[in-house]
Amino acid sequence: MPRQPRLLLPHSFYHIITRGNNKNQIFRDKKDYLAYFKILKKYKQEHPFDLYHYVLMPNHTHFLIKTKDKDFSVFMKKLDLAYFYHFKFRYGWVGHFWQGRFKSQPVGKDEYFIQAGKYIELNPVKAKIVKFPEDYQFSSYKFYAFGKADSLVTSDFFYEQLGKNSKKRQGNYQKLLIDDIVEDSYKKPVWGSFPQRKNEQNKIDYRLKKKGRRKTFKI
Repeated sequence: MPRQPRLLLPHSFYHIITRGNNKNQIFRDKKDYLAYFKILKKYKQEHPFDLYHYVLMPNHTHFLIKTKDKDFSVFMKKLDLAYFYHFKFRYGWVGHFWQGRFKSQPVGKDEYFIQAGKYIELNPVKAKIVKFPEDYQFSSYKFYAFGKADSLVTSDFFYEQLGKNSKKRQGNYQKLLIDDIVEDSYKKPVWGSFPQRKNEQNKIDYRLKKKGRRKTFKI
């Protein structure tokens, strides 16, 4: 797949992925996860954005976000660098820690958005780390499925549509199925249904044209 241009539009939705270099483990125990959360909270206050869904896997991370006015790349640079120093200090790490730059995949805003969020949260189940998503500590799943407080999370804008009260919403989120559209478009340059992917692609092409850059991928 052609490499997507580094273009993060303001007030837009993205799936953000960071990976350890050569698939190296970036979290070795609970202290590492907690250190990452602490750094994440610190820099998220300095560079605000909406974080709807997330999961921290042993060798990579997933965020589903909405950018604000400021450059999200600055936040990611600070987050990755600060966590690298934590890891280096704790384990004496030498060499490249992250696998290049973070990946930013535009995401469409429609009824599939919340399914995309749950798809991210199911990573520990797909990786056979746990049998049930609620058994994994380091994701946003329990915020939606059980109402667990999480200061990092901005509630998904489609979540309210799942029921008239919190108990109904939580139960329906637990039963929420992932549509083929979400799975089939996961590895495409833009994630979501075709109309939304086309809309996001048009926004990107328009901005690239204004910057005098050629578009480099198709939906």
